[in-house]
Amino acid sequence: MSDKPTVAVLGTGIMGAAMARNLARAGLDVTAWNRSRDKAEPLAADGARIADTPAAAVAGADAIVTMLHDGPAVLDVMRRSASSLRPGTRWIQSTTAGIDALTELAAFAAEHGLVFFDAPVLGTREPAEAGRLTVLASGPADDAAANAVFDAVGARTVWTGEDGADGSATRLKLVANSWVFVLTHGIGEVLALADGLGVDPQRFYEVIDGGPLDAGYARVKGGLILDRDTANTSFGLDTAEKDARLILEAARAGGVRLDLGEAGAERFRRASAQGHGGEDMAASYFASFDA
Repeated sequence: MSDKPTVAVLGTGIMGAAMARNLARAGLDVTAWNRSRDKAEPLAADGARIADTPAAAVAGADAIVTMLHDGPAVLDVMRRSASSLRPGTRWIQSTTAGIDALTELAAFAAEHGLVFFDAPVLGTREPAEAGRLTVLASGPADDAAANAVFDAVGARTVWTGEDGADGSATRLKLVANSWVFVLTHGIGEVLALADGLGVDPQRFYEVIDGGPLDAGYARVKGGLILDRDTANTSFGLDTAEKDARLILEAARAGGVRLDLGEAGAERFRRASAQGHGGEDMAASYFASFDA
């Protein structure tokens, strides 16, 4: 491996494309693949090669980054890559896949001799594009190739364990996302209530301004709602619904009841059924209304 590792990025949606772009800008040799090639093509302008198949993308790579929709999608794509996988290749698995799926992915890594990193990220479109994500990582912390990837895409790396198969990073990601969803649903319901009661929402913001009740997410997600700009997606609602389901599955397995989590997942489901699935998760606001 050279000082600048070669990296294959599988999945170039909102997050994957931003990560691939920052990897290329950091001087790493990047090959990108996406099911819909047109979503990967713009990365060529940043110096990335575009592959037609997952196997072609990972051929010769020092590290593989997976940023796909869910665990089954990751496993399917990695199986399609199997003919080109080399023992010792670092697999940086950044998809929010959930605990059960992670077990399957770690088993696949072991079967093919890959060095497995459980490495989900915290952040949405803006920090991803700025290379300011927080990486939650479990795996060998002294690995140069993995750290080169983490440094390119993130502002900091929080190490949670030395074995990617232990799922410690994924568990922390689920906990963090549960907080993100509570804040998202909270501001959505607050603004819906203000609307229903005829209260100017700016008066609410005046009340919390600068105090302990103020929160950045109340400003960011609330702004999308008030501007009717939820189509400006940084964290897709359908993806949030998937993550909410993973959180609930993990909670039940851990013997924990999440009443807010259950209600929040239902809000995401209802808003998606209303046609907002492709919008930002702030569109859960619309679940407060029948139409």
